[in-house]
Amino acid sequence: MAKLTLVFAVLLVALGLVGYVGTGSLHPTALIPAWIGLALGVFGFLAISPNEGRRKLFMHINVTIGLLGFLGGTVEATRGYVHAKSLGLEPDHIALAAKVTLDVLLLVYVILCVRSFIAARRSGKV
Repeated sequence: MAKLTLVFAVLLVALGLVGYVGTGSLHPTALIPAWIGLALGVFGFLAISPNEGRRKLFMHINVTIGLLGFLGGTVEATRGYVHAKSLGLEPDHIALAAKVTLDVLLLVYVILCVRSFIAARRSGKV
């Protein structure tokens, strides 16, 4: 699961960089997925360990980061969309697409982590 975390970290960093460049490098908040990806990458790298306790600790930190990122991204995407519509404007489609992509990636990551935790518990490895 730690190696899969690194894959998601790379995807999130790429999403952040593409979003930042795609907005003309004017909005540094477009880099938020990259920062989340960087955090997942650091703790994912630390989770690659033969020590079971260390691996469990860092994977639980990662799933917490993923869950908080998903919740925050969902709230922010919804808030931005509703706010633009309430003003009679079209929402920024690039920003909305980036937020939804962030949410989907993090939701899939959290689901995969939870499934892995359940499978590990059932197999008796924990």
